[in-house]
Amino acid sequence: MVRGAGSRKGKESDMYTFDSRVRYSETDEEGNLSVVGIMNYLQDCSTFQSEDLKLGISYLNEEKRAWWLSGWQIEILRQPHFGERIRISTWPYGFKGIYGYRNFTIEDEMGNPLVRADSTWIEDKPLAMPPAPKKIRLPETYETAAPVTVERHHLDTNRHVNNAQYVAIARELLPVDFALGELRVEYRKAAVLGDVMYPKLAQVPEGYVVSLQDAEGQVYANLWLAKTGL
Repeated sequence: MVRGAGSRKGKESDMYTFDSRVRYSETDEEGNLSVVGIMNYLQDCSTFQSEDLKLGISYLNEEKRAWWLSGWQIEILRQPHFGERIRISTWPYGFKGIYGYRNFTIEDEMGNPLVRADSTWIEDKPLAMPPAPKKIRLPETYETAAPVTVERHHLDTNRHVNNAQYVAIARELLPVDFALGELRVEYRKAAVLGDVMYPKLAQVPEGYVVSLQDAEGQVYANLWLAKTGL
């Protein structure tokens, strides 16, 4: 069931909420909602709100405009497990110049928080991707991983790499037993079909920093991934 704005007490009047149940296709190898699955739910929530307000994909295409995600901060308190019923919510909380700021939550059936997220968005014409305002500090030394070529399954309706796919690519570089508790993503340049990303990986006290770059060292996305329990 989809609930419109103002459906929950104690939140901003323009909060948007919808309920779901974790599908098997969304789970990781532990049977929990995957990190990419979490990000997809957050994206879907804001997209549903835009569609219900008649300001969605068709409207933006007609106006030749788009919302670009500049950065994420996501705190994972607990990954919901397969079959669990969850509630996803979002609300904008501020605007400054071309930037818009939006919070998200995922809760369990009892209203306990599972995920909290903050995000920065930019409304601009297609292909206008200015640097993110919140910088991730990059270590001086890296390991270089195998290049990744952008395929069709990486793309979204803007024909750019979907923001969750950068996280999926970065997570493939981490140890199998690395439990992700928080991530921050800084998006710099949109990757498109056929682009080649060269991952740079560095271990830091909190976990890892991954920089996805082109052959000239221009950054597509920087990611800071912290382990659970910090």
